[in-house]
Amino acid sequence: MSELPKSTGAPAHQNVTFSSAGTTAHGYLALPPSGQGPGVIVIQEWWGLTDHIANVTDRLAAEGFVALAPDLYGGNVAHERDEALRMVKELPVSHGVELLSGAVDHLLGMPEVTSATVGSVGFCMGGGFVLRLASVDQRVSAAVPFYGGIPADESDFSGLKAQIQGHYGELDASIPKEGLEQMTEAIQRQSGITPDIRLYPAQHAFFNDGRPSVYDPKSAAQAWQSTVAFLHEQLG
Repeated sequence: MSELPKSTGAPAHQNVTFSSAGTTAHGYLALPPSGQGPGVIVIQEWWGLTDHIANVTDRLAAEGFVALAPDLYGGNVAHERDEALRMVKELPVSHGVELLSGAVDHLLGMPEVTSATVGSVGFCMGGGFVLRLASVDQRVSAAVPFYGGIPADESDFSGLKAQIQGHYGELDASIPKEGLEQMTEAIQRQSGITPDIRLYPAQHAFFNDGRPSVYDPKSAAQAWQSTVAFLHEQLG
């Protein structure tokens, strides 16, 4: 079992435990007002399971989904860029995907979940994990990456079956248009899936209202409405 990244920062949001990757994993679970609904995995940014990610999970629950945000950092949250970068590097990609697949197990085993498959929504680092998870776990039928990707030369989308709706900022220097086009082409060529990639006049992390310098309310609202409609369309 890989050791999870360590931090001295504030603890992450956690209210549920489940078995995953040969250990006890933690996460944040939110139920809809009705008490049941389709399942959605929410995947954190490189900062950890922050207030923002917990809020997104609550918002999905309010829209009728049983939403689970697995904690990939084992209770730790980064507050500085260098710390977040270190924690990302200390999380093996394969271990992160294994933890997320265990979260899918847990979600689909809950009596409150009405869907036979799940959706997955992720941000930045989590956006990349959305695509990686869907490429190896066909129980993910709806994948929604926000400003996250996989370099085309590192990709293997051959196992991908999920429909994809992606949200990206035109002003995001970390994911240039050329790289996004290459990834889109790789997805189409390797899986036969044509992703629905949506661009906004915004920067990286435009959906994160906890970062005023990049938050774009109009783009965020449009992306959110599209995401909710897409998830209901794919999951029920």
